[in-house]
Amino acid sequence: MPSVAEVLELDVVRRGAPRVVAGAAGMAAEVRWVHVSELADIAGMLRGGELVLTTGVMLPEDKEGLARYVDALADISAAGLLVELGRRYADALPKALVRAAERRGLPLIALVNEVRFVAVTEAVHALVVNSQLTELRASEAVHQTFNELAVEGAEPAAVVREVARMAGAPVVLENLSHQVLAFDPAGRDPEALLEDWERRSRAVTPPGRTGHDDRTGWLVTAVGARGRDWGRLVLLSDEVADRAPRRHTVLLERAAATLALGRLLDRDQESLERQTHRTLLSGILTHALTVSDVNLRARALGVPLEGRRLVGVMLRQRGGPPSAALEAQARLRDFTEAAALAVRERGLTALTGTLDDGAVGVLVSLGPHDDEQSALDRLATALKAGPPFVMAAGSSVGALRDARRTLLEAAQIADAALHGEPDVGGRGYYRLPDIRLRGLLHLLRDDARLQTYVERELGPLLAHDAEHGTDLVRILGVYLACGRNKSAAADAAHLSRPSFYDRLRRVERILGVDLDQVESCLSLHVALLALDAVRR
Repeated sequence: MPSVAEVLELDVVRRGAPRVVAGAAGMAAEVRWVHVSELADIAGMLRGGELVLTTGVMLPEDKEGLARYVDALADISAAGLLVELGRRYADALPKALVRAAERRGLPLIALVNEVRFVAVTEAVHALVVNSQLTELRASEAVHQTFNELAVEGAEPAAVVREVARMAGAPVVLENLSHQVLAFDPAGRDPEALLEDWERRSRAVTPPGRTGHDDRTGWLVTAVGARGRDWGRLVLLSDEVADRAPRRHTVLLERAAATLALGRLLDRDQESLERQTHRTLLSGILTHALTVSDVNLRARALGVPLEGRRLVGVMLRQRGGPPSAALEAQARLRDFTEAAALAVRERGLTALTGTLDDGAVGVLVSLGPHDDEQSALDRLATALKAGPPFVMAAGSSVGALRDARRTLLEAAQIADAALHGEPDVGGRGYYRLPDIRLRGLLHLLRDDARLQTYVERELGPLLAHDAEHGTDLVRILGVYLACGRNKSAAADAAHLSRPSFYDRLRRVERILGVDLDQVESCLSLHVALLALDAVRR
């Protein structure tokens, strides 16, 4: 709705040379309608928000009567009183009328020149109708936009981004612990926007599901459905409540409904917290986010990373592949939530989320007095009650810019451990020294030089087995696995000793090697381990 001040800017009103003589503080009041009346008891016919036009010819003559007239208008929240001079009052309004209007904060405007009241009402009503039409179109645009976002299954970040664009102000989506799940600074400094967010947000508690906080200018609405709220959507504006555009309330509530609907539809998918953690971990690994951006977002989530020791951890599930894609998704989601729960229960500070390759990544943030081994032991112990898994930890780093290195190292260790049998020395997790030669060969399995080495050492024997249907490669592996003890190897191969010895001689002849030489056996053993890694 137009304000009283905006009405005075209309050409038809300006021709009357309007002067604000009282109640200037209320000039922002919205004008819902214009009412022309000379009655002194007109207040009983009004509903509030009207701008009253009068010449004053029938207003009371006594001071008390003028005060009652103003009080009655103020009591029904009239927008203002516009009095034309010349008929009842020659060149100034009565001081009693002015004092009463100032006392009640009711805008009192004197029109020095004569104007046609009908022209004023037509102009103001056109302005009101146009404002309502504009508001209606804006509301329609809001509903259409968020209907499309709901149908498309848009991520919360996309919904927040759209709210910020339409409102032209920063928007933050937070959980019930006042941790930031998504935000859009709307062109402002994100560092300043999220600085000390949790403390600032906890101090803002407007009444009702949607409310405006005059102290901060924040417009806040609850996000949730079926009586279960899970967050708040915050629009950071500089407006006080009575000046904040109503469309912002419509916009925020419609966006909150879209987020709540998306949460219901995605109830079988990972939580918003996990999505946010996953975005940060993926951003670190792919360089999609800058170091400062990761630091800012993680801090707003309650996971400080800057100036702390960071340890990358990768978790991979053991066991056969699930029977269906939905089962795999459900298993991975449950495993990720279990890992996040373990992190919380053991009092650790970490980002925890599912990665694109099906692993669960954890970036543990350690303070100056936190013991690294103790933290990893607690996490491994908490996870033991769940399904079989492999846990690998990278080397700790002292800066966020090196977080990618510790995560990649953990991923490589987990990959090698999953396909080998390293010794963890009684621990529940693997580190780089644990994967040894078998793990190293697994990490190098895609290297053409390693594959060339395998073919050079074992190629003739592999070709012989393929051509004649023999199993000499297996015989060689059994012999080397038994520490070159022929008797033990024959028993392990379930063959008589003469038969086993004959096969070893054929291996020597095909490969052109002497199996009594330690170096030859070592080279062949490495080649067999590499072949196993390549085949896996």
